[in-house]
Amino acid sequence: AMKHSPLPGVRFFFSTPPMPCPYLAGQVERRLVTELAGRDADQLHDNLSRAGFRRSHGIAYAPACPHCDACLALRVVADEFMPSRTQRRIWKRNGDLDVAEKEPVATTEQYALFEAYQRSRHSDGDMARMDFFDYRALIEDTSVRTWVAEFRDADGCLIGACLTDVLNDGLSAVYSFFDTATRARGLGNYVVMRLIGEAARRGLPYTYLGYWIVNCRKMSYKTRFRPLEGFTPDGWQTLPPDPMPPPSSRLPPPPTDR
Repeated sequence: AMKHSPLPGVRFFFSTPPMPCPYLAGQVERRLVTELAGRDADQLHDNLSRAGFRRSHGIAYAPACPHCDACLALRVVADEFMPSRTQRRIWKRNGDLDVAEKEPVATTEQYALFEAYQRSRHSDGDMARMDFFDYRALIEDTSVRTWVAEFRDADGCLIGACLTDVLNDGLSAVYSFFDTATRARGLGNYVVMRLIGEAARRGLPYTYLGYWIVNCRKMSYKTRFRPLEGFTPDGWQTLPPDPMPPPSSRLPPPPTDR
């Protein structure tokens, strides 16, 4: 049975043609997609996100693969997030960064960072071939509430960014990228922690992290944020926890953003 079934209020779902899976060798990928458009786009986006869908440009999609059910949509319970000792060190290490919410408007500065990130981390992927106009579509082609979190160092250099959607029940990390030369900072983890902290500050219960595949190394970082829920045929379920740090280890508030 298909895990993601059509919801009330959605007029049309389409199935994409089977394609080679970009994550698991030998598997075939197929997606269930629907357009996010019109006055009710935000509400539709909220409903679909709660049903395990993700947004890309003007569509929402979910895996509907014929012989595989490995993709699991994840979300962190924001106000219960308990950082590990390593995550607390990363948080402290990045306390000098300035974080600002920007309108979803692509800049050449962002694109230069995006392009360098793709060359370093995903040189064999489709996104590595994106030019500035493709990048602009990624950022600006949205019919829902969206912003870009920009992370700058003390010299004002852009070293990280995260395209972020705002839902009624949380924040959704659509796509993040950062300067891989700053590996010691652990920026990938810090970006997620800042989104978790921002969701909690806004009184939003969840931070959505997209899909996770147990055997995909590039996705393994997502399971480090606890408590974590995964979308199953029976709805959202808490994933088995790792040993949790004591309550005293909750993150301190971040520095004041501009």
